[in-house]
Amino acid sequence: MFDNLTDRLTSIFSSLGSKGALTEKDVDQAMREVRMSLLEADVNFKVVKDFVAKVRERSVGADVLQSLTPSQQVIKIVHEELVALLGEAAPLALDRQPPNVIVLAGLQGAGKTTAAAKLGLLLRKQKQLPLLVAADIYRPAAVDQLLALGKQLDLPVHSEGTSAKPTDIVRNALRSAQASGRSVVIVDTAGRLHVDERMMQELREIVDLSRPSEVLLVADAMTGQDAVKVAEEFGHNVKLTGLILTKVDGDARGGAALSIRQVAGVPIKFLGTSEKPDGLEVFHPDRLAQRILGMGDVLSLIEKAQETFDEDQARQMEKKLRTATFNFEDFLQQVQGLKKMGPLTGIMEMIPGMRSAIRGAGGVPDFNDKQFKRVEAMITSMTLEERRNPSLINGSRRKRIARGSGTTIQEVNQLLNQFKEMQKLMKSMMSGRKRVPKALRGMLG
Repeated sequence: MFDNLTDRLTSIFSSLGSKGALTEKDVDQAMREVRMSLLEADVNFKVVKDFVAKVRERSVGADVLQSLTPSQQVIKIVHEELVALLGEAAPLALDRQPPNVIVLAGLQGAGKTTAAAKLGLLLRKQKQLPLLVAADIYRPAAVDQLLALGKQLDLPVHSEGTSAKPTDIVRNALRSAQASGRSVVIVDTAGRLHVDERMMQELREIVDLSRPSEVLLVADAMTGQDAVKVAEEFGHNVKLTGLILTKVDGDARGGAALSIRQVAGVPIKFLGTSEKPDGLEVFHPDRLAQRILGMGDVLSLIEKAQETFDEDQARQMEKKLRTATFNFEDFLQQVQGLKKMGPLTGIMEMIPGMRSAIRGAGGVPDFNDKQFKRVEAMITSMTLEERRNPSLINGSRRKRIARGSGTTIQEVNQLLNQFKEMQKLMKSMMSGRKRVPKALRGMLG
């Protein structure tokens, strides 16, 4: 979501770093470029104005301009102000007598029903016992969708079809949750194409009835500043406690994430990072600020890695990387593991320096999921012997691999060349492995 903004900011700060000593004029020039970058990312104008003013005021102080590392001090200030802009982490308030109720609200198409199932899965991993409630009776597909997701994820769903009143459905769901020992009730409410009084009245009735611990607005990041306006409008009618920003893995420019806390006063609690059932992440302002500035997100990556890779596997892979015996069989294993962690481009961006390292390595492309599928097809078309010893792959073998994977000989040649570059890159990174967190060493392939 923040690719363009990250690239612009990285370029700005790289230019600052090349100057050595900084003057007030240098800072002003950088701040003008930061302002344009944020506006192009669809950040609210007033938010941009206040943000840049705060950063400039702190950056032109004598303790910064006269320090030994002025450019690094400016980046540190930008990071701190970004974190302040995004607000503090706001965990779910689930400290009442069970069942705690979470009401999801939002416009039609924002992803409420999917978010309900994802949130249920996330809470189950946290040892909660969720119950999903299908209270959107106006879109028949919503009830069926939630039932299907509940069956897929093995999550219980309370449904009474589309003829019962939403308040009756919620009332009966609460009784069911109490009787069955469910700890959290997640209510999927109705949405409309726009905010209207009927929807708000119904939402108020559900909130009054269920007395929820959380009322979370589900907003589509792809709508940009419209998501901020929606948050403001909902906030005028019910007391929102937080926000789930969906579709952040799309090509949205990111302005909603950077504006919504400041403008609408609503903290972001979760980010929808993919269409997969586990594609819902707890929002960490400091981690997002690091990713925006191209610093990676090591903590989130470690958490994902620990869920996917066991310690023995990580240790073996570290040894292979260090001794340059990493082969296509290992690469395939790592790709399949990485795919379980979410979109591959997002994973790469979490590794500090990987974004610029990949771009700077000759012949190694910006990876994405579609490219990895083609790579996976080519590798699975190789024999086990070829995967373990790529030097065996001569002209005739390349033709066979191309035929088997539905690709061209040129693409197979490109893969082999890129793999050599990848080996060099990984070996170079592992040579400085003391700076690489232990939990990551086995998954960098």
